[in-house]
Amino acid sequence: MTSEVADDTTDKVVFGGVDSHADTLHVAVISDNGGHLADAEFATTAAGYAAALAFPGAHGHVNAIGVEGTASYGAGFTRAARSAGLDVVEVNRPDRAERRRIGKSDPIDAYAAARAALSGRASSAPKDDTVTGIRALHNAARSAVKARTAALNQITHILVTAPESIRAKFGQLKGADRTDALARLRPAGDAAHVAVL
Repeated sequence: MTSEVADDTTDKVVFGGVDSHADTLHVAVISDNGGHLADAEFATTAAGYAAALAFPGAHGHVNAIGVEGTASYGAGFTRAARSAGLDVVEVNRPDRAERRRIGKSDPIDAYAAARAALSGRASSAPKDDTVTGIRALHNAARSAVKARTAALNQITHILVTAPESIRAKFGQLKGADRTDALARLRPAGDAAHVAVL
């Protein structure tokens, strides 16, 4: 863990910012006037989340924590912070122009998230686990529809070059009827394949 700590500010109001990744998260702490107080890196584990939550509190009373990626890499930290009663706000990634102007690093992004929480630019509450579950179901359903469409397109293209006997038997079938009939086919040499053809 790396850390850079300023003067003792335990009786002051502070804001936190988190730049999240798959294996680590970088936490920055700023004062209520935007001054940099400290930053450190933590692992994305239960112990890492506990240490990351304690870190801003060691520098003052935490008013809010801005988290980049509350529904992705920052979901675990967000869940832990909300369980601890902290006010978490969702922070959008800085736009490309700002990244070119000020650079890109974990500490820079964490301080930017903290400043977004301080300024009120980031004020939306992160989505809760109910929304995450609905999103997962929606993504699974969308993937299933895409897979079905891809399979139907593949079957159609294969039938174009299939032997005449197969094209005659299955070519006139459409949609689910064609899929059901072709699903009963087996690889060449299988007795079931011969029986179906």
